[in-house]
Amino acid sequence: MRLFLLTALTMVAFAANSVLNRLALADGAIGPGDFAAIRLSAGAVILWILVQIGTGPRLPRLQPVGAAALLVYVLGFSYAYTSLETGVGALILFGGVQFTMFAGAALSREQMPPARWIGALVAFGGLVYLLWPGGAAAPELLGSALMIAAALGWGVYSLHGRGAVDPVAATASNFIYATPIGLAVALLWPDLEPLQMKGVWLAVVSGALTSGLGYALWYSVLPRLPATVAGTAQLTVPIIALGGGILFLGEAISLRFGIASVLVLGGVALSLRK
Repeated sequence: MRLFLLTALTMVAFAANSVLNRLALADGAIGPGDFAAIRLSAGAVILWILVQIGTGPRLPRLQPVGAAALLVYVLGFSYAYTSLETGVGALILFGGVQFTMFAGAALSREQMPPARWIGALVAFGGLVYLLWPGGAAAPELLGSALMIAAALGWGVYSLHGRGAVDPVAATASNFIYATPIGLAVALLWPDLEPLQMKGVWLAVVSGALTSGLGYALWYSVLPRLPATVAGTAQLTVPIIALGGGILFLGEAISLRFGIASVLVLGGVALSLRK
């Protein structure tokens, strides 16, 4: 039960992170490069402080795979949403994460019972039903490529986290060593949007809380989850994000949302069956 609750809390953090990204970029309060750089910096600062409190003054050891995967995810995610619809972007992202994590599970010869495959397909089908815009044109090519890169980055980041011994130190290392490159990208390719305080604060909250602390929590539960279960569980994130909009922003609930929620949550539950 404790593992279930921690995983659910992590998915809520991911959903909140998605909402913060959308709010900042959609309102033009900040550009994608600045948002990514501030997000990484805020996460690095809060995690570095936690490492100093926990283990004393030291710089976490570089983990190249984790830092590179985090950087690809954060930059790809921020820049992709400048040209992609929210729903299509989420589908590409979570479809790519599913593919990456199931491929990683297959390569590591993880046991994958038929119910887990069926559950993952049902859950992803529910997400397609909810998010795919009817009659829409094909998604923009560059935005799609950036979101695929983000999906692969996050999938590799999650697979790498399954071997984390110290989740806070490992996450701190990833953020600290990814931050200089994120800042360099923001400086070399400056955004057209002027920085507004609203955008800065949204990026700080996203980086310090829902990203920094949320990813440390994710690394703490990943060693106890099969890769395929971890991948399938993340399909709940768009459902939680939309549910939060209904609860806290007064957005209207629809029959489509209800059906999709049953499919996604039912598919995840099926994949968890022994």
